[in-house]
Amino acid sequence: MKTVGVEIGAEHHHDVNMSIPDGVMFNAYPDSCGKTLGAAAALLTRPELEGTFRYFYVLPSMFRSDIDRGFSVISYELDEELARPADLTALQNSGIELKLDFVLNHLSTQSPQFRNLLANGDDSPYVDFFLDWNAFWRDKGTTAPEGHVAPDERYLQALFMRKPGLPIMPVPFPDGSTRYYWNTFYQDAAADPPLAQMDLNAQSPAVWEFYDRTLKRLAGYGARIVRLDAFAYLHKQAGKSNFFNEPGTWEYLARVRATADRLHVALLPEIHAKYSDGTYRKLHDVGYPFYDFFLPGLVLHAIETGDGATLAAWLQEVVDEGYSTVNMLGCHDGIPVLDVAGLLDETGIDALIQTMLDRGGRVKNLYGPDGKKISYYQVNTTFYNALGENPQKLLLARAIQLFAPGIPQVWYLDLFAGTNDYAAADAGGHKEINRTNLSTDEIERRLDLPVVRSQLELIRFRSTFPAFGPDSSLQVDRGAHGTFTITRSRGSHRAILTCDLRAHSFDIQVDDGQGMRPLD
Repeated sequence: MKTVGVEIGAEHHHDVNMSIPDGVMFNAYPDSCGKTLGAAAALLTRPELEGTFRYFYVLPSMFRSDIDRGFSVISYELDEELARPADLTALQNSGIELKLDFVLNHLSTQSPQFRNLLANGDDSPYVDFFLDWNAFWRDKGTTAPEGHVAPDERYLQALFMRKPGLPIMPVPFPDGSTRYYWNTFYQDAAADPPLAQMDLNAQSPAVWEFYDRTLKRLAGYGARIVRLDAFAYLHKQAGKSNFFNEPGTWEYLARVRATADRLHVALLPEIHAKYSDGTYRKLHDVGYPFYDFFLPGLVLHAIETGDGATLAAWLQEVVDEGYSTVNMLGCHDGIPVLDVAGLLDETGIDALIQTMLDRGGRVKNLYGPDGKKISYYQVNTTFYNALGENPQKLLLARAIQLFAPGIPQVWYLDLFAGTNDYAAADAGGHKEINRTNLSTDEIERRLDLPVVRSQLELIRFRSTFPAFGPDSSLQVDRGAHGTFTITRSRGSHRAILTCDLRAHSFDIQVDDGQGMRPLD
């Protein structure tokens, strides 16, 4: 599919439609289902999954990487212990299309570029490839005793932090000096060698040459869709927040998109922001599909409170405004809660978070420059645990997702009714609570569970019944006492989902031109 190019100026945006072909998306790490991507590919071709998934979103541990389960990329070469070229060929031959990650903001300290910088210092061709903190803040702060620049308060207060403290890491140069480089996300400076995700300097031509080469490599792997991870952190400007700065972020996106257009690759920018900020609408206005990070929290809220008004209102907005979305319930990062601010009030959000924590979830927060918490961000948990491990609730949530507008993305552990892995979370961090690898034997066992079989039946229906698709009509009707319906129609085909949020039940009626009947 060729996407439509767009040039973004500083003062105006163009409304350009860029859609992704319809189909349900399976989401997993390469080793989530069996030990390799080959085992996952074999799973997707099993008879039990026939007619279910069009896409496979493979998370980036299929590439050479170290920390953060793939999102600290060393290089975009395949890690052939997890993913071989033959596995990609097998997926393509089975008709499964790929969605892959491109992490725009950073690379690992173990990348060839950073290792070259460590070895050669100022003589390295990559000396400006990563973002030198002190050079960035020159004349905009004072030098701290440790040697890094402490930005003036007016600059410091504008920064958007993903972790406590300044986003920096000391880097030893061959001449014995220490330089400080920007490090927005994770680091383990005590490791030998140090491990971290080092921010790239988007002012460097070498970085853009790297971006072009990487997109070509991903297209060569067969990527139909490329998810732009952490893109909103790339543009940095003193006095701004270093998160979704305008117009610089749009200019960077347009440059990436120009290459993607030539490669016939669709881009899916990934961003978490409050509904009240309107960032999702900005992405739509310049022609991008966006992640519906609002849906998980709203579905949970509706099921737990028996009140679907806010959920129905959001679905209606998607329809009325013509948004192109990828929706989900759970994912590798858990369940977003920052995003629903402005849809749910603070009391509702606090109650939602507390429900998930009471059921074993772990909360992740955002921090200010002084290291103090300034906001909730997400809850790390399986969606099944968030629903109290209630199979009836999980099926209701899945039905709502599949009838909702957008391309449904299904997290493997939700599909297989996975529960929280507390030992993994204690050993490797909160996110590991929802990333349990399933053995082939475990998958065999779970394929016999009624809640798994029923989800697969719903997904197969969504994938094969002609009432669905981007050109179908969608109508949301709220009823009394916690009920609402979603109707999908195209031509002579119609499907109606009727939900009873208080009873945690639903009914599906279909019409294939021969009259309305219950779904078999």
